[in-house]
Amino acid sequence: MPNPYFRFKQFTVFHDRCAMKVGTDGVLLGAWADTTGAQQILDIGTGTGLIALMLAQRSQAHIDAVEIDEDACIQARENVQRTSWAERLRVYHCSIQDYAATCPKRYDLLVSNPPFFENAFKAAKQAKTLARHTDTLGQVDILQVAEQLLYENGRLAVIYPTESAKIFQEKAEAFGFFCSQKLYVKPKLNSQCKRILMEFAKSQLPYQESAIAIEAAPRIYTPEFIALIKDFYLKY
Repeated sequence: MPNPYFRFKQFTVFHDRCAMKVGTDGVLLGAWADTTGAQQILDIGTGTGLIALMLAQRSQAHIDAVEIDEDACIQARENVQRTSWAERLRVYHCSIQDYAATCPKRYDLLVSNPPFFENAFKAAKQAKTLARHTDTLGQVDILQVAEQLLYENGRLAVIYPTESAKIFQEKAEAFGFFCSQKLYVKPKLNSQCKRILMEFAKSQLPYQESAIAIEAAPRIYTPEFIALIKDFYLKY
């Protein structure tokens, strides 16, 4: 039976009632997103609350998290309440479109580990379909929210598979966003890039680009990956 939780150094994430479990994509984004100067952060499609919790550990920001699936939202709230950062985090049960329609706030940083399956076989369970497919959270939805809710000097950080990332960058540029950072991620040293983490801003900033491999050998992490996640994974 799969473990119902994932324990990190400073918090534990229960995910047995969430369609999408704790995974490497979320850990990468939570560890990589630039929180410098961020006082208000919005996590779009928070799922278990993992990224919001990682950002709470890394900053002093107030963090709002939005989740459309009710079970995931309830579990994310429970995960938040078990931490010392609970008073700085709020989890809202609604679509990001509904949230943005009535939100009076502006944010310094928006983050999202979004669904990316399009025109693919849909999961039997509605919750997994919501979590994995773009039906309720497409790329344009994220960009429209970023355009509306980010401060002029705010940033948007996302993670996508390689091909989806290229498409997202094209759409982002059409919205007037500039890519300021990229991290190319390979599962192994000798494999191709499978994920790209990207940061966007409303104004053009100095561009930075880097790459990382997760494993040097089966179950042996590279020094670069360890450096990124060492504040979170128990083993390091």
